Amino acid sequence: MDLTEKESGVSQPQSACKQAHFLRDVLFHGKFQLLKSLTPEENTQCRQGLFYQDGRRRVDYILTYHIKKSSRAGGSRLRDNAFTRTLRRGRPGPPADAERGADPSAEHHEHQDRDKALRRAEFESSLLEMGLELERDEETKTPGVGFVKIHAPWNVLCREAEFMKLKMPTKKVYEVKHSSGVMEKINTFISKLTDPLHPNLEENRTQKVKHLSYPFSREKQHLFDLSDRDSFFDSKTRGSLVCEVLKRTKCTKAKFSMGITSLLGSGVYLAAYPLHDGDVEGENAEPNDRKLLYEEWASYSVFYKYQPISLIRKYFGEKIGLYFAWLGVYTQMLIPASLVGVIVFLYGCVTVDDDIPSMEICDQRRNITMCPLCDRVCSYWNLSTACGTARASHLFDNPATVFFSIFMALWAAFFMEHWKRRQMRLNYEWDLTGFEDEEDHPRAEYEFRVMQKSLRTDHKSQKPEKEKLTCKDRFPAYMTNLIMMLLMIGVTFAIVFGVILYRISTKAALAMSSNPMTRSNVRLTVKTTAAIINLVVILILDEVYGAVARWLTVLEVPKTDKSFEERLIFKTFILKFVNAFTPIIYIAFFRGRLGGRPGSYLYVFESYRMEECAHGGCLMELCIQLSITMLGKQLIQNNLFEIGVPKLKKLIRYIKSKRRSFQEEEYEKKLQRYETDHFLEPFAGLTPEYMEMIIQFGFVTLFVASFPLAPLFALLNNIIEIRLDAKKFVAELRRPDAARGKDIGIWYNILRGVAKVAVIVNAFVISFTSDFIPRLVYQYMYSQDGSMHGFVNHTLSYFNVSHFQNGTAPVEPFHLGFRVDICRYKDYREPPWSPTPYEISKEFWAVLAARLAFVIVFQNVVMLMSDVVDWIIPDIPKDISLQIHKEKILMMDLFMKEEQGKTRTEDSVTSKEMRHGPLARSRSISHTPCQTY
Repeated sequence: MDLTEKESGVSQPQSACKQAHFLRDVLFHGKFQLLKSLTPEENTQCRQGLFYQDGRRRVDYILTYHIKKSSRAGGSRLRDNAFTRTLRRGRPGPPADAERGADPSAEHHEHQDRDKALRRAEFESSLLEMGLELERDEETKTPGVGFVKIHAPWNVLCREAEFMKLKMPTKKVYEVKHSSGVMEKINTFISKLTDPLHPNLEENRTQKVKHLSYPFSREKQHLFDLSDRDSFFDSKTRGSLVCEVLKRTKCTKAKFSMGITSLLGSGVYLAAYPLHDGDVEGENAEPNDRKLLYEEWASYSVFYKYQPISLIRKYFGEKIGLYFAWLGVYTQMLIPASLVGVIVFLYGCVTVDDDIPSMEICDQRRNITMCPLCDRVCSYWNLSTACGTARASHLFDNPATVFFSIFMALWAAFFMEHWKRRQMRLNYEWDLTGFEDEEDHPRAEYEFRVMQKSLRTDHKSQKPEKEKLTCKDRFPAYMTNLIMMLLMIGVTFAIVFGVILYRISTKAALAMSSNPMTRSNVRLTVKTTAAIINLVVILILDEVYGAVARWLTVLEVPKTDKSFEERLIFKTFILKFVNAFTPIIYIAFFRGRLGGRPGSYLYVFESYRMEECAHGGCLMELCIQLSITMLGKQLIQNNLFEIGVPKLKKLIRYIKSKRRSFQEEEYEKKLQRYETDHFLEPFAGLTPEYMEMIIQFGFVTLFVASFPLAPLFALLNNIIEIRLDAKKFVAELRRPDAARGKDIGIWYNILRGVAKVAVIVNAFVISFTSDFIPRLVYQYMYSQDGSMHGFVNHTLSYFNVSHFQNGTAPVEPFHLGFRVDICRYKDYREPPWSPTPYEISKEFWAVLAARLAFVIVFQNVVMLMSDVVDWIIPDIPKDISLQIHKEKILMMDLFMKEEQGKTRTEDSVTSKEMRHGPLARSRSISHTPCQTY
């Protein structure tokens, strides 16, 4: 039955005039209104779609659904809506068979549309029973889309606020005491100094007083300031309260129960979203929080200012506010890390000319002949040709990098503690102290799977409400998850191996070039192109792995959104972390250690010789790979994709809609607010935003010993990222449902884990990838005068060229202009004239022992220092702890005074009753007017 038939009760044909008047009375005077096309005057009255047709009731939420639109005929303005369909039912029409046609697919679609309409009618009827007020608009400029506007009256808002235990400000105000004495003067000086960095908002000024907050209760409404009920619950809170009603309302007439999530998943509704407050640009844009955020937060001209965190929370909710607060703290903490990193880099630049090993490598008088870098096509070469690589390696491989690794480990600990304190301060300011996580509603896919399971069972012996998915039901999904995760990790390893083969083959091909310039830059060319290929592969696989992780999580059918998000985060983090860091880990810890030695090289596929590190070590190659990957991901993936993709999707939706409605002159009119929001991109959650920052945090901390400029590049990226995300949230996305939360959840544990792993990784990078430990061992064990003179010769072993394997000797042995009998290679091995030629020498074991000892000492000392920092700095700032304690005392005093007032009132009533006697008491009771609540 059509919705208009259900409400009007029209079942027999009537005259068109009577039926039209009857439907108009029912639809426009009932709770559910069906709108006509609004005139421009009505548009102004309804304030561009933010209010109902009466201009008084605010639109708190929007539901959209698909409708069929018939094409215009003869320029008629009458559209195919529920009103006109009811009019046509009173007229004789063509036979049913002729109207239906012979297309079975059309009949199927028509049946589905009728079923969806019935479910919408039942769901909306349930919403009316819950106290919400609805208004429908099918006469929009958006073809094929109908809108249901939802308004929550005051009594519904009060009821839901009480159910959700929302803390609201009471009439009681108390003074917020700040630090006293010297600290107060210091804070005052700092606030004056940083005043130009604060947004031009009243909310960012230091508040001297604060309203005492208390969970809203209808019985204690006298505690709250209800002088302006329209603004007591702001638009964000109203939307979240309506969203809670939508999640709790069910369609129960079917065999299975369907909530709003199931209705959205099955296509009964297309979307559900709260409205933005208004426009952000244009001459007619009225002042609102969204416009204020656009001007003071989403503009690149205010990149140097602090974020208006309180206004972000007020407009988007606590979870989004916490994300941007965390991002702001992280970006601020990158400033000292960037400064120290630049100093370390400059130290390497200043001392490069005093580095003795680099000077020995660049000294052409030494004339050290090195063994070929590849078989046959590569010839002998002079060590002095690696001068540039050696000098560049010193920029990142110097004693200052050890200090910087320790500094960054402590920096990570300070960052964690600083965020915990900032989080507690926000919890106090946002009245989240004592907040517990809200009950999560079942997801649409879970309800659908439960429905499918219930349909397979005997409904007489078991009710569908008791059905749930067990481990047995999810076992195929779990096995698919395990196999696919291993397969995706295997794909990453295979691609890294493919890039290794590319480097080996390209190096051999370029070595055969007749161009001297090409041959002299073989290493640099191969390193750079391989790093770019790795970057492209990482960007592609990131998108693939994100889709695969979501697909695998959907297969598991988690019950709640929280469970879904945590499982998705785990899979996505594992896949993207492995994807981003596998090439870097290979260069740092495996490259050059698996190749063997001259005369006994390790081959892949019996023809590809494993690659070696340059004489300056693999640290320079690690730096190149890390910098290209980090910069590429930030510039291309994080910024270009975030700017381009949403704008492209919005443009495509707009062009399609305009093309379909090109013949309609109404399209030239201004769209309603809910239509404009319909064209915006749906909010996909905070997981992608957190994920890119966590991966960046890994780049900043995990291999910082090899790339001290990583914090600087991260800082520059985040300055742009904050404003980019701000513009996306304010102008490119639909307004998200405001979600409460007192912390950043699982992401904090991931950050702590990455910080702990970073200490171990940097210890191994310093010990095994850089030459820091071999230099120390040589200087204090083998050097004649305690200097670094002779270190290069000490690290090179000898090889007799007559011991080459058959077919591996250079085809041009006289490339250097003389006969070569002995060549050198970097390793700690016995010379060919020793009793044990080419065996590992004792120097190797001494260096290895020193490396392992350094790893153990470095790891334990740095972790101990981090734990000391964690122990010294309290999680809760002292002033916040005092204010929370003060709030509890004030709340107890408030209720004690209230109880004393009630007691005095009861005593006075009792004394009056005793004076007037039982008869007067009975009369006073009988004449007391009844109160309604």
